Amino acid sequence: MAYEEIAVNKPLILKILPFVSVGAFLLLWEWIVVSGTVPSVLLAPPSQVFTLFINKLSEPNPDGAVLAVHAWTSLQEAFLGYGLSLLVGIPLGLAMGWFKVVEGLARPIFELIRPIPPIAWIPLTVFWFGIGLTGKVFIIWIAGIVPCVINAYVGVRMTQPALIQMARTYGATDWQIFCQLCIPSALPMIFGALQIALAYCWTNLVGAELLAADTGLGYLITMGGRLGRPDIVVLGMISVGISGAILGFIIDCIEKKLLAGIRR
Repeated sequence: MAYEEIAVNKPLILKILPFVSVGAFLLLWEWIVVSGTVPSVLLAPPSQVFTLFINKLSEPNPDGAVLAVHAWTSLQEAFLGYGLSLLVGIPLGLAMGWFKVVEGLARPIFELIRPIPPIAWIPLTVFWFGIGLTGKVFIIWIAGIVPCVINAYVGVRMTQPALIQMARTYGATDWQIFCQLCIPSALPMIFGALQIALAYCWTNLVGAELLAADTGLGYLITMGGRLGRPDIVVLGMISVGISGAILGFIIDCIEKKLLAGIRR
């Protein structure tokens, strides 16, 4: 095949490759279970999971809700926690990166809390907030605030010292430098925090829904384990993965549009 033909066909091949890899993965997964290499009581085949997906669109049994209700509950909890983590974490990180007083006050507490896994807060969360929505949102908020603070802080600290010195030479105040130089300089890191925080919030959703939930994708996975139904567990896991991927894609598109507008 000539080089020109390869160059023409390469984009088409790259478009097909993801479908080929996913299809091969599903076929291998189906074969492993159907052939008995892995018993069906331990892992449900894709065909069974797909059948369950169709049924769960309208059938609430055996977990008490249809799939759309589980997904909507999880989205509400995740976005409330995610939004709060952005509202608190990004301004805090920006302030810590520029104002020494804020860094001195907040960083020791943040460094103490940061290594604690969000799941470890569940017992205290039950004591403080009970088993309702507030407790779940708090767990998700704890998970999301860490990357927001870190990325915003590092973004400010990465501002070029030469630009800061030039701004001071022309008489800019600390507040002007912070607003007009440091924050724009930190934007790429802040947008990175949006993606990382979303991943943290979404992955900790299952743990948050361990708080005696009665709906949600995490609850669906938990109920699948209690009922000994690997097909329900896999359906919940796939639903979490697909929903998270869609949300990440949406945020990525928003990020590209906003950055393109800023560069103009």
